[in-house]
Amino acid sequence: GCKFDAGRVQRLRGGGLARIPGTTVYSPQGSALLAQSLAELLRSRAKEVVAPRYKLVCHVLLGQQSQQSLLVASRALWDPESDSFASATFANTSLFAVATVHGVYFE
Repeated sequence: GCKFDAGRVQRLRGGGLARIPGTTVYSPQGSALLAQSLAELLRSRAKEVVAPRYKLVCHVLLGQQSQQSLLVASRALWDPESDSFASATFANTSLFAVATVHGVYFE
């Protein structure tokens, strides 16, 4: 009951990214608002299924598809017994999105 369930959060985030219409076109101005709204949606959904003792950090990265590769990495100081994360991706012909939710146990 109290451990961060990465699989459950993973399913939530996949559903959150599914809210991006497949026809969405990348624009530098609109992407900031889209990333912010997706992060808020994911955070609120994760709060419903994660124990209240966890602090959640939601990160959404949006970018333009233009025939290049991208590596996303993160590092944190945490307890591997209680802290965890879940990640999901989305891509269409115009943009890509990478969403990560970190759950850090707080006493």
